[in-house]
Amino acid sequence: MQRIHFTTADLARTRLQSTAGPETESRLARELFTRGVGTIYARWQRQVYARLRAKSGTEPASALTPGDFWRAAVAPYWSRLLAHYEAECDARGRMVMAGGVEQLLAGLGRRALWNGQVLELPDGPDNDVRLDGNGLVLSPSVFLAHRPARLFGADEQRGQAVLVFSAPPTAEQSALLWDDTSLPSQALAALVGQTRAAALRELRASRTTSQLADRLGVSAPCASQHASVLRESGLITTRRVRNTVLHSVTPLGLALLDGMTVPWGHPHGRRPVPSSAGV
Repeated sequence: MQRIHFTTADLARTRLQSTAGPETESRLARELFTRGVGTIYARWQRQVYARLRAKSGTEPASALTPGDFWRAAVAPYWSRLLAHYEAECDARGRMVMAGGVEQLLAGLGRRALWNGQVLELPDGPDNDVRLDGNGLVLSPSVFLAHRPARLFGADEQRGQAVLVFSAPPTAEQSALLWDDTSLPSQALAALVGQTRAAALRELRASRTTSQLADRLGVSAPCASQHASVLRESGLITTRRVRNTVLHSVTPLGLALLDGMTVPWGHPHGRRPVPSSAGV
């Protein structure tokens, strides 16, 4: 059993974030795909299986690399997943308003135990984790189906450890989430990287750097770097409104998202710069 110890400072710095990001979601989805799934995920699993088999020409196991799996299993549903996660965070946020962060921690699932100072998680490593006053980021995932929550350590991008908690869809929600869909441009993630591809989709609606960072589950400096590459490639524009920087997709970016062709003479028709650094 994993035990996460909280101080008063940790509780004050604990917050909700709509997603832990494409990389973590892909990792959890890949683990779920290789496990037995129930009826809620059966439709998703069939669709992913078909996409992977079409790409590899063989059994899907040969196409389970992170980039391929993101494009097959997560990217086609990303906007709907984010809507589901934001609704989940809204509901959890109301719990915090009514009873504080401790009520949020106590409501993570019947197998997770909150005793006032320590959150005990079954099915995890048998260790004690101390947050050292940095707090915790809590993010939902539909792909964490077999345990109440899972802790991911802090890294340079996030700065805080991330606790992903299970947020499986209901039968009605799953019918909406897994409605058959196809990625308009299968080459987009290969061209700019999966996180930048996700950023481009998010910028259909203008967002600040911090909003983009929250949507992608990365730090603000990381989101700014991805935005810079997309801007240099002519896929987004950036403008300053008072003290706020707003990023928006360009016609070329929209064309890539929608699988259309834009003449190179278009004012935003510069050729995108491929980058293997985008994740």
